[in-house]
Order: sequence, then C-alpha cells, then structure tokens
Amino acid sequence: MSGNDVAQIVVFLAVVAALTPLLGTYLYRVIERRHIPGVSRVLGPVERGAYRLLRIDPDTEQCWKGYAGAVLGFSAASFAVLYAILRLQGHLPLNPADYRGMSWDVAFNTAISFVTNTNWQFYAGESTLSYLSQMAGLAVQNFVSAAVGIAVMAAVVRGFARRGTDMLGNFWTDLVRITLYALVPLAVVVGIALGSQGVIQTFDDPVTYQTYEARTLGTTGGDGTPVTQSLYRGPVASQIAIKHAGTNGGGYYNANSAVPAENPSPVSNYLELWAQVLIAFALTSTFGLMVGSRRQGWALFAAMMAILVVAIAIAVPFENRGSEVLQSSGVELQAGDGQSGGNMSDKEVRFGSGPTALWAAVTTGTSTGSVDGGHDALTGGAGAVTLALMTIGEVAPGGVGSGLYGMLLFVVVAVFIAGLMVGRTPEYLGKKIGAREIKLTMIGVLVMPIGLLAMLAVAVTTGAGTASIFNTGPQGFSEAFYAYASQWNNNGSAFAGYGATELSTTLGGVAMALGRFAPILAVLALAGALVRRPVAPFSAGTLRTTTPTFVVTLIFVIVLVAALNFIPALALGPVATELSGRPF
Repeated sequence: MSGNDVAQIVVFLAVVAALTPLLGTYLYRVIERRHIPGVSRVLGPVERGAYRLLRIDPDTEQCWKGYAGAVLGFSAASFAVLYAILRLQGHLPLNPADYRGMSWDVAFNTAISFVTNTNWQFYAGESTLSYLSQMAGLAVQNFVSAAVGIAVMAAVVRGFARRGTDMLGNFWTDLVRITLYALVPLAVVVGIALGSQGVIQTFDDPVTYQTYEARTLGTTGGDGTPVTQSLYRGPVASQIAIKHAGTNGGGYYNANSAVPAENPSPVSNYLELWAQVLIAFALTSTFGLMVGSRRQGWALFAAMMAILVVAIAIAVPFENRGSEVLQSSGVELQAGDGQSGGNMSDKEVRFGSGPTALWAAVTTGTSTGSVDGGHDALTGGAGAVTLALMTIGEVAPGGVGSGLYGMLLFVVVAVFIAGLMVGRTPEYLGKKIGAREIKLTMIGVLVMPIGLLAMLAVAVTTGAGTASIFNTGPQGFSEAFYAYASQWNNNGSAFAGYGATELSTTLGGVAMALGRFAPILAVLALAGALVRRPVAPFSAGTLRTTTPTFVVTLIFVIVLVAALNFIPALALGPVATELSGRPF
C-alpha cells in the first residue's frame, strides 16, 4: 500500500469520525422532534403542511404491529406506483429518447429493488429509462426507502430506551421528518457540490460529440467520417447525491460512478464516498443520545469502524499488487509518474487501484452498492472482502438505519453469549434478554444466510439458473454468489456478467423483498417485546457494554456467524479465484 493510499484513507476516515457526533446530534433532534435552531423555523410550516395533506396526527404513536403495518403498507404502495411508472414509461412525458416501458419481469425486479433500498439494476439507465422514470420513479424511492430504514431504526432504539409503554413512535411522523429535515437538505448540499465538479444536471436532449481520438488523432469510422458518441444527459447530480446519501447506489448510467458524467474527478470521488458513510456512522451517535449514553454509541461506532478498516487494509494491498499471473506477465505494477500501478483492469485511470479498492470496501460495507470500477475484475482477495462485508449482514456500518438495527441484533447475540459465560441473565441497557427476544433475534440474523444459500444452490445447479452466469469455474460461481449476497443484503452491486432471465429477475426480487422486510419484522417485534420490560438497576454484576472487551466480543460474534455460514462458499468462489492465479 503506497503512502498516498494510506494518506487518503486516513483523511477519509478522520473526516467520518469528526462529523459523526455533529451529524448524529442533528439526527437525534430530527428523530426525537426537538427544536433545531434556524432549520425548524424554515421547514416547520412545510412539515405541518405535510401532516395536514396526509391527514397525520403526529402525536399519535403506534405499537410495533401498527408501526410494522405502516412500513409494509407504504412500501407496497411505493412498489405499485414505481412498477406502473416503469411499465407505462413509453406513454408518459419527459421521455426525449422515446424509450418504451420495461418488460414485466425487469420492472418487477427494479421496483422491488428501489423500494427495498437495494438498487440492483438488470438494465442500463442511459438506454432504458426516461427522465421522468429516473426522477419521479427512482429518485423518489431513493429518498423514501432510506427514510424507511432510518425510521425503523428509530423505532427499534425506542424499544431499548423506553419503559412502561407499548409505543414505538409514529411511522408517518418519522418518515416525514427524516425526509424533510435530514435527507433533502443533505442531498441538496451534496448535489450542488457534485454539480460544481462537473456532474451533469439538465433537461436537455442527448448530445452527439466527436471522441477524444477523433479530435486528437483523426480517428475515423468505416465510412471515413470522424468517430462520434452520443451522451444521454438528464438530472444526474440530483440523483447521484441521494443515491449515496441514502446508501441506495443505483447509477444513472450503467457503469455507475465510473462514468465521468456521474463522477468526473478525484474530488467528486471522495465527496461520493463520504456521502455513503456519513449518516450510517452518525446514527451510532444518535443511538447513544437516544439511550442516554454516548459511550454506548461510540462502542457500536468502534465495532463498525474496526471491521471496515480491516476490510480496507486487506482489499487495497490485493489490488495494489495484482494477481500472481499479472505479476509474472511483465506488466509494470509499480506506481509512477506515468501510471497509478496495481491491478488496473476495469478501473478508471483518474482514480487508480487504491481508491477503487477503498470504494469497493465502503460500498459493500454500507448497503450502497455503487461502483467506480468493475468488481468482476477485482483480484480474488479483494473480491472476497466485498463478499465478506455483505455476508456479515452489512453492519460495517451498513445502510442508513438498517446497519444500526442489524448491528443491534448482533449485540443481543453477544450479550446472550456473554451472559451464558458468566452465569447471569443477559441484559442490554438494563433490559433483560429472555427466550422470546433471543428467538426473534435469531430469526433476524439467520433468515438471510438460509435464503441466500438456498437461492445460490438453485442458481448454480439448475439449467435456468446457470443461464445467467457468464464466466466459468470459480469466477462464475462468484458471480452467482455475489448476485444473491448483494440482493439478500439490499446492496445492489454486482460482479458483471450475471444476466437477466425470468428466473434471475423473479428470484432476485423475492430475495430483495425478504432480505429487507423479514429482518424489519423481526427487529420491530424484538423492540415491541423489549419496550414493555422494566429497566433493571445497574449493579457490580452488570455486563459493561461500552468496554473494549465487549467491542471485541461483538466483532467476534459477527465474524463467527458469517464464517460458519459462508466460508465454504467463499472458498469455492473468490478464494479459489485468488489461488488459481487469474490475471486480475
């Protein structure tokens, strides 16, 4: 790892750590309906107008079943509206390229994908979607699906923090406030910053231009005329801002943030990286404030950050040195004035191998799933890192909201194991963890591994399943493994080459829906059980959950659960690819 790579990573992580308590405090005020100086005065009338329009009583709260019902109802309605937009696109306005509507199976997969905050894409946006579909369809879901995740997190934390009540808050109030006070302002700031770097934001029609080679070298086509390309334009910056701030990840263009129109410079690259992780990490600080102990939040922050740092420290060197075959091929891999060095297969020269590996770790550590280089061309070691980050449940730091409530499931498991080791009834934040709580926790933890491995078996052992796989051998297995790991964990990135068939689109849609809503139902039920429990007084025998020892225990539990479920699959896929010496 070069000194330049180390410096960039240190600065990136330092900024995240510095902004975590600041943004976390702001989000706490948003979620707990506290006055926000300056902001409440401007947005308060808009908030009250939204309540009147939607006929919401913001002071009426819901039990876990009511909250879960609202989440499912809103998500079902969102799916129906988005599916209709995608299918009817050819008859709707703002369609300068006159694109037809999507086929039923791709529209089904895409609608579920964006409603669940996955943003898996079996299509190329620039050759499939109109401006209206991008804005009113996908960008709207980028906002509200992220808000749903944060709202569920808020309800779950209330279950840990409150006592003597059945109420977890009001979903509709949480949805409005999180969208209005948090996501929209952050997206505006990021969007303006990206626009200043050259990210496109326009309603103009596609533009045709001569390529660089045609202008500088006089390259011509078969008919002797200069070579030209067509650039599909549109409201790009506004969508890229929320796709990262909301850990959504779906690109305006097929190649996502590797396209200069989405990510033109190293500055925009780091702006988009920061946007991916800021809210997810900041919510640990919000958690600490909501439960009345900042140290509890910092403990979760430490566990998330430690996992991410280790992942980055493994992925970047693998990409810097390339594979054994690449090293012995005579290709110059050392960084120098003329090139960035390392494995540059399917990477942008303006970023290089180190920052691209950093992005790969961040985008799979969160549930973003955007890319600034091809993951299919990662070395086997770096590819294994991306798969490992997803298969631990995306809790390092995970998606906005979902990463924190996923981490809390592992906290309950860690507390339970620690309680068994010392012979005491497990408790967390003064709440006793009983048999019902453990059963609900294990449902939330194990539904993904069980479903993922079952679908992977279908994908690699049936004719209909293997029809989607492009490569052969370990790399082909990795493509299928990555596809279902990504969809089950609502990530959305892919190893290029896994194609769309009726089976893969339908099975993937089911995976995304179950991967999103099964853990939500389990964790809300857990919160509903805990919120009724009294808080036990702290004593000398109480397990301290803010110590380095507990943080290490928590990390061990996360890694152990993933290892027991996925080491065989990792060995058959990316590990075998690394050992085989593929040229990447």
